[in-house]
Amino acid sequence: MAWARFVTQATRRSIRQAQRRPRALGEITALHLVFAVVSHRKCPLWTITSWALAAAHLGMLEHRRSIGIADAITLTRANLPALTTGWATPVAALASDLADGRIARRLGTQTLFGAAADSLADAAFWAWFALRHEPSRAMRAAALAAWMAPVITVTAISVRRGRMIDAPRPVVARPAATMQAVLTVRAVLRSRAGYRASR
Repeated sequence: MAWARFVTQATRRSIRQAQRRPRALGEITALHLVFAVVSHRKCPLWTITSWALAAAHLGMLEHRRSIGIADAITLTRANLPALTTGWATPVAALASDLADGRIARRLGTQTLFGAAADSLADAAFWAWFALRHEPSRAMRAAALAAWMAPVITVTAISVRRGRMIDAPRPVVARPAATMQAVLTVRAVLRSRAGYRASR
């Protein structure tokens, strides 16, 4: 019963927030329609889920009415599994992760929406990439620990407290960022080795 009440209240709140931001809702809808066309419906559930999550959290845009270029880049990264394949995919993900934060800071468009979308985009993309394309079982386990464990922990604590909590930001070591670089380098090296073997 408590879960049903929580879901009902969250849904109503999300609808109200989306109604207050029709421009942002239109932008994420148009963006995801482009993803659906470009992907040739390769992963429709992935694109639909991405749209639903973005639409449900428009209240996190705070005072802004538009998602902006940085958030569009973040949402594109979240949808890379439906858009592209090959060794260039992790390179594009890594480059977009470096770009979106810098653009948001430079333009002064940082929001809670962007921060949450960035974390979820990273978790979704890198977990997918590790499971689908990383041959080492140990690397797959490390990747899942780096991205999924924090998401699951923050979600569980937030549900238990009845409000969203901020994810802790590591200061000394950033295992997820390290894993991004390692998985990208490994993918590029595998691609080069495969190219040499085919010659």
